[in-house]
Amino acid sequence: MRRSALHDELESFAQAESNRRVELVRAADRDAAHETQPAKSEVMWIPYGPAEEAQCVQIAADIGAAAAEYAAIRRGVGVMDSSQRGVIEVRGANRIAFLQRMVTQDISKLQAGEACESFWLNRKGRIEADMCLCEFSDCMRIDLDRFVAKDVAQQLQAFVFDEDVAIRDASDEYGRLSLHGPAALRLLGEVGMNIQALATQLHVTSGAIAGHDVWCARRDQTGEVGVEIFCALANVSALWRHLLEHASRGDIVVRPVGWSAFNAARIEGGTPLFLVDFGKSNLPHESGVLARRVSFKKGCYLGQELVARMESLGKPKQMLRALRVQGQAIPVSGAQIFAPSADGAGSFGDCVGAVTSSTPAPMLGAAGVAFGMIKTAAAAAGAEVVIAAEGELTRATIQETLSFLPESKT
Repeated sequence: MRRSALHDELESFAQAESNRRVELVRAADRDAAHETQPAKSEVMWIPYGPAEEAQCVQIAADIGAAAAEYAAIRRGVGVMDSSQRGVIEVRGANRIAFLQRMVTQDISKLQAGEACESFWLNRKGRIEADMCLCEFSDCMRIDLDRFVAKDVAQQLQAFVFDEDVAIRDASDEYGRLSLHGPAALRLLGEVGMNIQALATQLHVTSGAIAGHDVWCARRDQTGEVGVEIFCALANVSALWRHLLEHASRGDIVVRPVGWSAFNAARIEGGTPLFLVDFGKSNLPHESGVLARRVSFKKGCYLGQELVARMESLGKPKQMLRALRVQGQAIPVSGAQIFAPSADGAGSFGDCVGAVTSSTPAPMLGAAGVAFGMIKTAAAAAGAEVVIAAEGELTRATIQETLSFLPESKT
């Protein structure tokens, strides 16, 4: 398993948090202080990637305080190591025209400083990658899952003939930090970035932080401001330390966050993830994010005929839906979803789908929420389904939209 570039920094942070809590207990001067030492904070590392763990990257599930990490996302800034993400660089004068013929979204008028979310499909119309294409004055940088970047770069390059286009997987060259929270832009402004360029979603900018060249992409995924920061891999530790040290001298709540806090916030915010909630076996119409990834007004692209046919037919066989669980039971990923019993006498009917991801939702009083891939015939908004959760059957209601947050947050 490939070790996180921030492994030592996150371990040191967790240890410092433990020491700080010990000192707080001692300072309280309680008689039983020596008997009630606070629990030690430890980073919980988990593998992300293929089934073979040796090929995975190491990401932090939490840095010893998942609740505090989630609170930072909602109240200040959560700084996340995003080693699981990759980067493809596309250079050459014909890069936009070339990619316009490849991807599902219309990027023909994309300008430097702008970004666009899109799919890359195979010939059968299945999703090969979920991308965010970021245009700069000298190149296009594509943000996508690390474990599809190499294959996608090779697939795209195979379609280059005499165009002035050069494509390469640059994932191993970049370090990545993700900022999530309402104060993310303020923090970036205080360390010297041009935050006006990031004032709205799907915009990008480049600059320097603490002398290190960076480029940033605004992409809100949690219902709060989200900014992806890319830098040379050798500089990511120094960049991480600078952001936290700067914040420690001010009044912004900033702390490292792990996958658990981000996962809860992004599910609440209605953001499904490729290779988690939908994958390579799915069609765009099944992903839950069709409208944000596919243009039905542009010219041809790989897999378009299948996408157009599905659009004309009206409904896919299944689709990703958001589920509000009754009570606080949390169904696990892979849990089967059943239709209610038709006659009312039994507890459930036929299997109609499966949970793809789930979380207790702090914004909903820790109620269980989930995404699930459900047969279209059973996926109407407002319909109830039955899910196995924590050893018992519980009911859940299918929502109209993927987001669980109030409209003001989305």
